This record gives sequence, C-alpha cells and structure tokens, in this order.
Amino acid sequence: MAESLRDQLLKSGLANKFKSEKTKSEAKPSQDRAPRAQDSSPAPKQQQRPPLPKKPSPSEVDLASAYAKRAQLEKQEREHAQREAEKVAREKRERKQKLSVLLDGKSLNQTDADVARHFPHGNKIRRVYCTPEQLVQLNRGELAVVQLAGRYLLVLRDVALQAQAIQPETLVLLCDPDAPAEDDVPADLVW
Repeated sequence: MAESLRDQLLKSGLANKFKSEKTKSEAKPSQDRAPRAQDSSPAPKQQQRPPLPKKPSPSEVDLASAYAKRAQLEKQEREHAQREAEKVAREKRERKQKLSVLLDGKSLNQTDADVARHFPHGNKIRRVYCTPEQLVQLNRGELAVVQLAGRYLLVLRDVALQAQAIQPETLVLLCDPDAPAEDDVPADLVW
C-alpha cells in the first residue's frame, strides 16, 4: 500500500532519468582521470604555436585598400589646399607691401581740407575730404582716390594707375571727364 519513494519515482519515470544522469556523471570523472595519469608520465615538450592570423577575405582587402586610398587622397587634398591658402596669403602680403611703398609720401590729403567728395564704394556712400582746388582736379580725372589700410587717399592719376596694376580693388575713384554722365547730377556738385 505504501509505496516507497523509489518505487513512486520509478513509476513516474524519474528514477531512470536520475540513474542515467548518475551514470553519465560517473563516466566523466573516469575520462578526466585518464589524461591526468598520462600527464604524470614524462612526455616530450610540445611547442605552442601562436594561432595563425585569419586571412582576410578578398572583399575585406578591397574595402581596406579603398579606405586607405581615400584617406591618402583626402590628406593630399588638405595639404594642397593649405599650400594654396599660404600662397594666396603670401601674395596678398607682398601686394600690400608694394602698395605701401608706392603710396608712401604720395598722399595729397590735407588736414585743413573741408570739402567732402562723396563716392560709392562697397555698396555704401563714402567720402574723402579735399580742398576746393583738389575737388576740381578730382572731378577732371587729374586726381584719384585709392584705399590703403582702411583709409582713402588722394593721389595723382598716374600713381593711382600704378596702384591699380598692383591690386585692382585699391583704386576706388578715378573720374573720366569724357565719359557721359550716368545721371543729371553734375560731378562737381557738393552735397
């Protein structure tokens, strides 16, 4: 009537399961013991070789070489752009120095000038002060206005043309007396 626990387990099929697991666990230690017995016997030393590196697939090689080529091209482009920027900056400094030498002592601006001559420059209306005689010469094209270091200088026509040859944007105002008027306002009008 009262069955033992073992009998109940056997009926349910769990006892066989435990038995098979027990036999497997017993078999493993016996297998582990056998190599240990061999380890105790003298054996020749085996050299451990480092694992060979995995050979990359052809697609990985192509991708890596493409990245390397792209990086090299980008580096060359950056170096080329830097050299060009340095060249442009050097040429600009040289032109500025030539202009300074050319215009040194040739400015006709006077401290007591009180007549303002207005002219467009850089999308704004600018002015330079001159004497009444200089205003007449400026409107006739005998004088010109050049810009150097943010200042507007009155110079002779030939000096202004030399400055224009060095750096074209330096020449700000040079009137041509023979040119037709763009509007009905006379050039010698003071406003």
